[in-house]
Amino acid sequence: MKRTLLLSIALAVIAPSLSGCRSAALAAASDAVAQSGSTYASDDDPELVRDAIPFGLKTMEGLLAENPRHEGLLAATASGFTQYGFAFVQQPAELADLDGKLDEARAGRARAKKLFLRARDYGLRGLDVRHRGIAGRLRDGRGFEKALGRMRRRDVSLLYWTASSWTLAIVNGKDDMALVAELPVAIALMNRALALDEGWGAGAIHEFFLAYDATRTAAEGGGPELARAHLDRALALSSNKKLGPHVAWAEGVLVQRQDRAEFTRVLEEVLRADPGAEPRFRLANILAQRRAKALLDHADDLFL
Repeated sequence: MKRTLLLSIALAVIAPSLSGCRSAALAAASDAVAQSGSTYASDDDPELVRDAIPFGLKTMEGLLAENPRHEGLLAATASGFTQYGFAFVQQPAELADLDGKLDEARAGRARAKKLFLRARDYGLRGLDVRHRGIAGRLRDGRGFEKALGRMRRRDVSLLYWTASSWTLAIVNGKDDMALVAELPVAIALMNRALALDEGWGAGAIHEFFLAYDATRTAAEGGGPELARAHLDRALALSSNKKLGPHVAWAEGVLVQRQDRAEFTRVLEEVLRADPGAEPRFRLANILAQRRAKALLDHADDLFL
């Protein structure tokens, strides 16, 4: 698979004068790159993945410059920038904040916002390829509800990554009030994804709403009871092999409740778990364990 992928990319680069062959090679390269991200998910070395991803993302962008309407490549690029920005830019910024490194945290959030907006724009382009004109309606926030009703299950991946990146950009750009005002559009996208396929990504959509509803009161349509329901579904759909939902529950709900004993119990259980029990979740689980450890190390700052 790796040799095939590299060969496809090489053909796309070195055959510009052979228009017919170049088109075929470009299509093959785009397809191969769009489908190549799963190898990262099972890796056990986050630093290796962190250093490797930027090259892959720039390769995708180069291919998109030549093949701008490739749906799979647009979805993969939106996904790649979102995951890279969250795991390797936003989370370090949040940990820097906990450590009192405010300038580092501020710079990290600013960079994360830019990466998430780039991911969102690729997601919108992908949706627009399938549903012409929807990107404009989503951007201006008018008349998109009817368009969302035309979405189908095959659109869930693009809906998820567009909504995730858009929401994360808002989280990291709270001083940008025009951007913050776009949150209802991002949530509408994710709600449509949930309605179409709640099990997508082994419960990833429920993980999103677990974190989101933990930040809202019951009067605002969220609260701990809804967050708990999303936690239970996320764990059921992943056969309880994902550690991230437990961390999100502890950080989002148990800190708000100031339940330090349960917070400690949940996160210590996360640290004892085997992150590779399900290989496709290994990398995410290792990162979840790192976050759990950091939260435990800063418990005195989180609890009165």
